[in-house]
Amino acid sequence: MEITGAEIVVRCLQEEGVEHVFGYPGGAVLYIYDAIFNQDKFQHVLVRHEQAAVHAADAYSRSTQKVGVCLVTSGPGVTNAVTGIATAYMDSVPLVVITGQVPTHAIGEDAFQECDTVGITRPCVKHNFLVKDVKDLATTIRKAFHIANSGRPGPVLVDIPKDVTRNRCRFEYPKTVSMRSYNPVTRGHQGQIRKALNLILGAERPMIYTGGGIILANAAPELNRFVDLLGFPVTNTLMGLGGYRASSDKYVGMPGMHGTYEANMAMQHCDVLIAIGARFDDRVIGNPKHFAQNPHKIVHVDIDPSSISKRVKVDVPIVGDVRETLGDLTALLEESFAAGQKTNARAIAAWWQQIGEWRKRECLKYRPSNEVIKPQAVVEKLWEVTGGDAFITSDVGQHQMWAAQYYRFDEPRRWINSGGLGTMGVGLPYAMGVLLANPGAQVACITGEGSIQMCIQELSTCKQYNLPVKIVNLNNRYLGMVRQWQQIEYGSRYSQSYMDALPDFVALAEAYGHVGIRVEKPADVEPALRDAFGKYKDRLVFLDIITDATENVWPMVQGGKGLTEMLLGSEDL
Repeated sequence: MEITGAEIVVRCLQEEGVEHVFGYPGGAVLYIYDAIFNQDKFQHVLVRHEQAAVHAADAYSRSTQKVGVCLVTSGPGVTNAVTGIATAYMDSVPLVVITGQVPTHAIGEDAFQECDTVGITRPCVKHNFLVKDVKDLATTIRKAFHIANSGRPGPVLVDIPKDVTRNRCRFEYPKTVSMRSYNPVTRGHQGQIRKALNLILGAERPMIYTGGGIILANAAPELNRFVDLLGFPVTNTLMGLGGYRASSDKYVGMPGMHGTYEANMAMQHCDVLIAIGARFDDRVIGNPKHFAQNPHKIVHVDIDPSSISKRVKVDVPIVGDVRETLGDLTALLEESFAAGQKTNARAIAAWWQQIGEWRKRECLKYRPSNEVIKPQAVVEKLWEVTGGDAFITSDVGQHQMWAAQYYRFDEPRRWINSGGLGTMGVGLPYAMGVLLANPGAQVACITGEGSIQMCIQELSTCKQYNLPVKIVNLNNRYLGMVRQWQQIEYGSRYSQSYMDALPDFVALAEAYGHVGIRVEKPADVEPALRDAFGKYKDRLVFLDIITDATENVWPMVQGGKGLTEMLLGSEDL
């Protein structure tokens, strides 16, 4: 029996166990939407903008171990989706993005709603396909899921001309995938792992530095076991928060531009750095020349060989799946300990003493107030009210950094934010994707009055699908991070960073059918949060919290500076 290409797309998604597809219809994908209408195996979620479709699918993936799926039409549907695709690409999130295209005979003729989808998206996808024959459709979609979710994950795009969705052929979904040119290594080289073991056993000032690769590889249990076995200090990057539990005294906080004093000093002054699923990016190590000033040996474990020695030369590269490699390394450690080989306990005790001295700086301490609401206090209170058990999505800016600093994550996949691309507007669609993937969970979107307006139309989607997100809007009337940089680096010339003509967010939330609460006094923060998660548990609540407009994120490492050249507060300006 022959079926249409559109029906093949739907059958392929069903074969992959897809439960939710985020999308927005248009002319080039109407056959696919017609096929979706005639099935009930997965739910289609109608967003209000294609960018939000990709962000929601992205967060769906980040908060689970599944591949997110979105569907958009040709032309502006694709170009609207590019920001979401690039966001997922920078953070190595597995997605399958299905795009409509004009009919094959019209490609290249500037047809209505045509764009060069393959060309436009090539720099920001792991791979993309243009399917010109309906007979290739099932195999291509199978490959797309395989590529997206293996090796270093990432978004894969499948561009399908409208006539291909109308044409017919027999359907058979491939059980396996074989691609001669794509065979990612998963098992780390055992000789390199033994070299790493020797460095670890001989270390006097060790440091474990972990990133988003821990989360993507589902390696948090292995990491916790590894760190607890060694007793070494550990830091999680912005993308790796929750990979190792923040409640442990071995956790020294987040490193980098807005990381803790103790984490940055330990990163700089260690003698053996064990980097796992991290990429030494500019926001973490600052100036590479400064980072290289102190001699240290570096072990680097990563699934992607192109990430190793890209910015910082390492001594023991290990290409392999982070989870498997950590398992192998931990097994060797246990063998060594059983055979009487130990780490240098005296030297490591002295190292912990030094870290304790750095901790005494209390770099995240802020001045509380009974007059104005401090944003840090809001995040701390949110952590308390939710029992530290919520999924936290954020937009990008000061509020993102305060969320990362003050909400202490003990579990992986609970912190959903845009790291590499730094995309404003992701918070609300991220929260939608998380709630659809984790029904009944506590989900809070920490945002600012600038970011939230970029995808605020998704309040309509939340109403349609009854998604009780709690929006915590830290409203300081400024594009806060821009204002902070202008204060520090541009002589306090606040060019276009103040937000005039803000809407009444409470009235706007109510207009969309939700609950709006305005909070202006510090004493009202906790009651408002408790109402949001208790009294209004089953409703979307928009908390418009008026915060101190002058508050900055500290510590801070300025661009071009080294890790130890931190500003710890306004007194350092």
